Amino acid sequence: MPRRAMQVCPTPGCPTLTQSGRCPTCQAKARAARPQSNTRGYNSAWRKASAEYLQTHPYCECTECAALPQLQRDLATEVDHIDGLGPLGPRGFDPSNWQAMSKRHHSRKTAAETWGT
Repeated sequence: MPRRAMQVCPTPGCPTLTQSGRCPTCQAKARAARPQSNTRGYNSAWRKASAEYLQTHPYCECTECAALPQLQRDLATEVDHIDGLGPLGPRGFDPSNWQAMSKRHHSRKTAAETWGT
């Protein structure tokens, strides 16, 4: 198995060499700086509402899957806020602002929307 070259941690100002990604110290700092999910609105009320939504919307509704017949779509496991503001936004608990998505499609959309923020 070929060894990968070491690289500098991508955190600005960190000189630590890593196999890939951030060094453990920078990962811990980033984790500690991120607010807890409850403070971002992902509490028991959200978990209940999203579970009920997934019962009636079992298939991924992203733009990629929308072009496919329903039975060829990924199974939905997460509820996405179309406006990107989450449950604390003005339309956080408005089902017309939600779409059921698979984990991989939701992660891809979130990464594209939050890149560089």
